[in-house]
Amino acid sequence: MAAVARSVLAAGRVGCGRRGRGLPAAAAPYCTVAPQRERRQPPADMRSYMWSRYKEAKRVTKELVPSIMSNMLNPDAIFSNNEMSLSDIEIYGFDYDYTLVFYSKHLHTLIFNAARDLLINEHRYPAEIRKYDYDPNFAIRGLHYDVHRALLMKIDAFHYIQLGTVYRGLSVVPDEEVIAMYDGSHVPLEQMSDFYGKSSQGNTMKQFMDIFSLPEMTLLSCVNEYFLKNNIDYEPVHLYKDVKDSIRDVHIKGIMYRAIEADIEKYICYAEQTRAVLAKLADHGKKMFLITNSPSSFVDKGMRFIVGKDWRDLFDVVIVQADKPNFFNDKRRPFRKVNERGVLLWDKIHKLQKGQIYKQGNLYEFLKLTGWRGSKVLYFGDHIYSDLADLTLKHGWRTGAIIPELRSEIKIMNTEKYIQTMTWLQTLTGLLEHMQVHRDPDSQMILEEWKKERKEMREVNRNFFNAQFGSLFRTDENPTYFLRRLSRFADIYMASLSCLLNYEPDYTFYPRRTPLQHELPGWSDQLCTAETPKAELGVMDNLYRAKQF
Repeated sequence: MAAVARSVLAAGRVGCGRRGRGLPAAAAPYCTVAPQRERRQPPADMRSYMWSRYKEAKRVTKELVPSIMSNMLNPDAIFSNNEMSLSDIEIYGFDYDYTLVFYSKHLHTLIFNAARDLLINEHRYPAEIRKYDYDPNFAIRGLHYDVHRALLMKIDAFHYIQLGTVYRGLSVVPDEEVIAMYDGSHVPLEQMSDFYGKSSQGNTMKQFMDIFSLPEMTLLSCVNEYFLKNNIDYEPVHLYKDVKDSIRDVHIKGIMYRAIEADIEKYICYAEQTRAVLAKLADHGKKMFLITNSPSSFVDKGMRFIVGKDWRDLFDVVIVQADKPNFFNDKRRPFRKVNERGVLLWDKIHKLQKGQIYKQGNLYEFLKLTGWRGSKVLYFGDHIYSDLADLTLKHGWRTGAIIPELRSEIKIMNTEKYIQTMTWLQTLTGLLEHMQVHRDPDSQMILEEWKKERKEMREVNRNFFNAQFGSLFRTDENPTYFLRRLSRFADIYMASLSCLLNYEPDYTFYPRRTPLQHELPGWSDQLCTAETPKAELGVMDNLYRAKQF
């Protein structure tokens, strides 16, 4: 979209500048010319001059929208952070939950209700919290939670809090209060979550990266809201721990697993074409394995439902209850074979056999027994930390992130209303940057009006995605902390495994070379000096297709 602003500003002959802070993979300059005062004599009527530039930029923006609309992003595409050829991949590995299998909206309601009841029945929380129901539209993945202050918030790639997205309970915290609490909006490194997103060893922030964490964030906010509304004095750290333990117990006590197995059609979505993906890979001679934290009987019933009774025939190795991410780091735990009745056998494992199910173990023993090492292995998972981080950093595996939210966000980005809003927002930002050199009172007054409009448009843009927190991938300008970690730990990312069906097994994924802040795109000068928008419309077709989150 920054390129859109370049074209609009050039066509309107109002000049351009550069975007502010941003990651190299997700930022592009408005242009490379440093802002300077115009050498010619300023117009006598600065008010008329400023507004004429504004109206001209808006007109050109409107003309560009149809061209941008002609090239939509594909929600079923696979996006690349790092160049990777599928022809080099011999072995494909998979997580289970939200990778091979997707769940319906009913599952998060189940987790929320079960954890809420555990708070009441086992942790003696007030029964009145039962009046709170799960709201699927409240939270998004990747948010941070300040354990000591009981605040849920969105943080960008540079550790800056996005003001307007800080919630205490179910209510937004005023910007002034946030700035006072944090002495600004920056969160120091020592207060951020640890490597796996956890709050530990002095870290006061917890990052919620798991899709299963959406009901946890909502429950935390609801219980905080109850205590605040009823003026009940409480310790936020205890509340966080109790909610975390209740959510954990929904899993480890088997509450979630039993409910899904009892009504599998209600909770599991069949339409993600998992069988077709696995069959395609098998037909091309690829080896496949499954490593999941879920229990054996649960995985077996789910895979029978979405793939078929013969699902094990497709996998060379199946490992359950792996306890990731410990599986990738703890060398001490041996594998155990699980028989058809789910009983753990005591015999020593010398070989991982096809058709068998194994429990626990560790990656180092896995590598020793299979010989599957390095960049010929591609592993897919939905949890950026627990599934992908150790594999890419320590073992050189290629990694693929499954981001279900991607599909819905791209569909929003393809709407005319979103494109109109974002194109004008970027253009208005360029106007502000260029016109700030005019220091007379009339110009400064107009600039303040434009800043107000820009702030309002940012709020509109946030509401396109989530009314409280906006997009999973962006704050107002910068990439989110979530996207920063995604860009580091995933070679490729996609909405679901079914996206693989759109690509041949020897396809090479090339990341788009987005200019760094100090780099000059080959077409930059043309865009910054064009007389009319017509010269750039063909270029814009490709630029919108290539735009970053």
